[in-house]
Amino acid sequence: MINNHIPIIFETKRLFIRPLKLDDKEAFYDMMSNPNVMNPIPRDTMDRKTCNAHFQKYLKSEGNSETKVWAVDSKDGIPFLGIAAYLKNDKNEDEIGYRLREQFWGNGFGTEIAKGLIDYGFGTLNLEIITANVNTNNGKSVKILDKFFNRDIEFFNVNDNCIDRRYKISRIEWL
Repeated sequence: MINNHIPIIFETKRLFIRPLKLDDKEAFYDMMSNPNVMNPIPRDTMDRKTCNAHFQKYLKSEGNSETKVWAVDSKDGIPFLGIAAYLKNDKNEDEIGYRLREQFWGNGFGTEIAKGLIDYGFGTLNLEIITANVNTNNGKSVKILDKFFNRDIEFFNVNDNCIDRRYKISRIEWL
């Protein structure tokens, strides 16, 4: 069940992807302050102040930014399982991103979100190419991205201090 006053960006079989709302703030902090969630990226956990600043930036950027960060809700009525996103990579290409709160791992939601983001990117945003970057040590995300994308390049990510793999897929390949 979802509040009829909240617009849906897109949906999958079991999930609604919608804009962030103020009620998501605590669950967002729960996710971003959890080392088990952040370490595979790898990113430092966020303290409350840093997390609140990121949350406010994403909340305010909806509609007028190249970076779009949305909430993921379960159609079973569970709010804020995590986030789904579109951003620009270092080559100004459209890149998908997703992150789940730890208690929702292992249910296939990451796969469902990734596929939904690709469908949305080609079907609604009319993108020609979609990319995704992942730390090569993040086995769960590598497995998800290998299902949908072609491996492109591996490179040292200075910001995250790890080896990242970039994946790509074109509209023609997907459709």
